[in-house]
Amino acid sequence: MTARAPVRTPAHTPARTPPRTRAGALAIAAATALALTLVPTAATAAGPAAGPAAGPAVHAPVTAPLAVTPPDGPLANLDHLDDLLDTATPPPTPGHTTYRLDEEPALTFPWTYADARPGGAFQRVGGGPLDPETGYWGQGAYNADDVTRAAVVYVRHWVQTGERSSRTSAYELLRSAAYLQTATGPDAGDVVLWMQPDGTLNPSPEPVELPDPSDSANSYWTARTLWALGEGYAAFRDADPAFAAFLADRLRLGVAALERDSLSRYGQYAVADGVRVPAWLVVDGADASAEAVLGLAAYVDALPSVGPEDAGARDALAQLAEGVAALGAGDARTWPYGAVLPWAQSRSLWHAWASQMPAALAAASQVLDRDDLLAPAVDDSVSFTTTLLAAGGPDNGWLPAPVETVQIAYGADSRVQSLLAVADATGSAGLRALAGMTASWFFGTNRSGAPTYDPATGVTFDGVEPDGRANPNSGAESTIHGLLTMLALDDAPDVAALATSLTSVADRDGLVVVEAETATGTGTVLTPADGWTGESRWSGGAGLVVAPGQSASVRVPAGRGPRTVEPVLLVGETVATSTWTSGARTLGTLAPAVGEQGITAAPGALLPVPLPRLLGVGATDVTVTGALTGAGGTTTVDALLVRPRVQRLALSGADGASGELLASTAPVPKPVAVGTAGRASTVTVHDADGRLVRARVLDGAATVVLPPGGFAVVLR
Repeated sequence: MTARAPVRTPAHTPARTPPRTRAGALAIAAATALALTLVPTAATAAGPAAGPAAGPAVHAPVTAPLAVTPPDGPLANLDHLDDLLDTATPPPTPGHTTYRLDEEPALTFPWTYADARPGGAFQRVGGGPLDPETGYWGQGAYNADDVTRAAVVYVRHWVQTGERSSRTSAYELLRSAAYLQTATGPDAGDVVLWMQPDGTLNPSPEPVELPDPSDSANSYWTARTLWALGEGYAAFRDADPAFAAFLADRLRLGVAALERDSLSRYGQYAVADGVRVPAWLVVDGADASAEAVLGLAAYVDALPSVGPEDAGARDALAQLAEGVAALGAGDARTWPYGAVLPWAQSRSLWHAWASQMPAALAAASQVLDRDDLLAPAVDDSVSFTTTLLAAGGPDNGWLPAPVETVQIAYGADSRVQSLLAVADATGSAGLRALAGMTASWFFGTNRSGAPTYDPATGVTFDGVEPDGRANPNSGAESTIHGLLTMLALDDAPDVAALATSLTSVADRDGLVVVEAETATGTGTVLTPADGWTGESRWSGGAGLVVAPGQSASVRVPAGRGPRTVEPVLLVGETVATSTWTSGARTLGTLAPAVGEQGITAAPGALLPVPLPRLLGVGATDVTVTGALTGAGGTTTVDALLVRPRVQRLALSGADGASGELLASTAPVPKPVAVGTAGRASTVTVHDADGRLVRARVLDGAATVVLPPGGFAVVLR
């Protein structure tokens, strides 16, 4: 499930964490990473089970990586997801029904979690503590977020392969997703999140999640239901018109719920620390809204024509996409480096999970024939994603420093899907290459150095910690998103070839974080009682306060060339001036301020503010001095983001395969050395819009010129 601060729902993070808020999930992820020692829950003996029973669950850290040899055939293996599926026959429940429920009373759902057991077995587990007397979980066994996304997996697999068993599973899961949608009354169209093993709905789980009850307002699960219904309709439109008509009716019901809630504010704006932000996004999120857009785009695109009954779906598609696009910000040199931010309530937060905003914008731009929606998706793909890859990959959260560096399949898949969608919309072969490099995360280029997906079993690990430990559990969310990437790779052999052949990280030279509290001098270390501000997080849980006239120096890595330095400052509405130097070199004077707090949770914002001059080659110190004159006041520094002018990621694999990404943050053309003496390679150079500028076959080392904000891909 997905995370949202302060009162919305998260994704199923690898740790079994009760909070379903952005704040809760990110805070717990920071404190416990993947929590390889998880909160004990009850479970049955090893292996899949039909339902819960008493007994302690043991959550042991992984002791050996997956041993994977990519098969010659398809990568997508649905065996493990099949094993997570179970059935429930719900009791009569007012407001809840589905297609042919009287004739087919049993519904199909995936279990939420799957804990690893010896011998490669997995134990299916629900969410929250288990009551051994009732067999009920504090949350439930099944949830709307996973049943909808599992439906998307089976729909795509059926459409892609023609496999009849996948058609059957898609049909059953779509029926189940529709059952969770409230069909009548004031909350019609919204969705109950949790169900117990016997089919009883649990609209108010423990701990409390918002909205409460879970079908009382738009939510992540409302958005994901629209995603599944839209893709389901497109797949079944010709194969089963009666079922497709039912799915269309339910999608229209979901659109009506959007119109009643989120979209009733279409055209209205709020303020977030001085920035105008759309007020009509689902739970104020571009992330949640994007997943609704994926379904709405599939639905509208599949319609023979848009009649009066579907004008609302087309309008909802356009309106949500406009809101998502409005959260694109920054450029190659300024935070958030061209990314589409996920949450209107924070200028300081980005996360990899649910980051399908570029994919959604690409889909909407094509269906609606609107280039304006594609532009921010291109910026995200070219500028931000290259920065992310060079820095370390699909981190759970940059807030704004990369402090949530746990990585999960949901985040990796979201980046892959976005790159492929934008590549398809623009025709950019360079973005397809980036998609292959990103997807290699599943085959070894993560911090564990080992595969997180096994094509022989369909198991996807629940994630990798910053220190390289992997979580061997394989719950529904990780399994689903691993498979979504594999289906995409099966449909793109060129991208799959890169992903499966480049399995090791040979070198990285990207953004690094230096903690301000490590400084020496006359500043004062600030240690907040809670590292989470309500909209972002203090890197390292602390910062440095520099009063007027005080001075403090921070040691930074020497680096390989010129670098930009971006102090992450607590920027308020009142200007505080500071001067920054390195040795005898002045890097610049900063006097930032933000506007009205508005809808954000705390006054001011933690924001990277770039210094105008570069840090010299070999320089290892940065000094901040609080101004004595002019706009004084204290300067509060969270961390320094130090970024090379040319960011690099080098990957390697068996049989001498290698690939390198070089991405420029410079405002002018930048010459760079590429290739290796005595080895043949190909290099393609792309501009800031992902367009091919030049391609060369090299017989050794050479120099190419990167356009401003552009990138190059070198393959050997």
